[in-house]
Amino acid sequence: MTDKQAIREQMWQEMTEKKVGRFPFPLKGRIPNFKGAEQATRHLIQLEAYKQAKVVKVNPDSPQLPLRAQVLMDGKTLLVPTPRLKDGFILVKPEWVPEGEERKAVSLRNILSYGKVISLTEMPEIDLIVMGSVAVDRSGRRIGKGEGYADREYAIIRELGNRPVPVVTTVHQVQLVDVELPRDAYDVTVDWIATTEGLMQSVGAIEKPTGIVWSEVTEEELEAMPVLCEIRELTKKQ
Repeated sequence: MTDKQAIREQMWQEMTEKKVGRFPFPLKGRIPNFKGAEQATRHLIQLEAYKQAKVVKVNPDSPQLPLRAQVLMDGKTLLVPTPRLKDGFILVKPEWVPEGEERKAVSLRNILSYGKVISLTEMPEIDLIVMGSVAVDRSGRRIGKGEGYADREYAIIRELGNRPVPVVTTVHQVQLVDVELPRDAYDVTVDWIATTEGLMQSVGAIEKPTGIVWSEVTEEELEAMPVLCEIRELTKKQ
């Protein structure tokens, strides 16, 4: 299949039919939450890149909530993009969260009570990036929910001068497909895939974007995401 939306629709339907999804429903239209997200998290944290990381950037979707909590429990700094990148990124340091409140602290409802939105000039060096996926193949090509925020977030981080770091996704085993997924130039591939059944390194090395493809940014996006205007001004000054 070469049509990304058709692949998304098929995966959402398959997960629904196999009853491997969990709240929130419907699975369609989102990074689907899946049964066994905690198990996938346990596999991911065995990764040496995770163990060595001091700052971990994790997407704000439901299936990655167990990982966001684990990041804080492991004494690491958590960086989470605001929904739709409207306000940039939220920083949460482990010392800001009382012991036992990590899961509560990383839910979208409560995260701003424990963390704070930071400007791009305050962004720390990131050591590991975790993305949600609707589907991912064994070479690391992934398909998200179709709005491109994960790819845009990666591009922003690279524009700010962050060194290339490993990118990981956590998914249900069903979401790991054997066919080669389509990929555009601005799409970010993952280096590691943590499923409900284990951890695997992607096969082959596909070059990642080094920054924002400005020709793909619309005026509507610039208006909806002030962070893009901010980074354009910052990079002009450099």
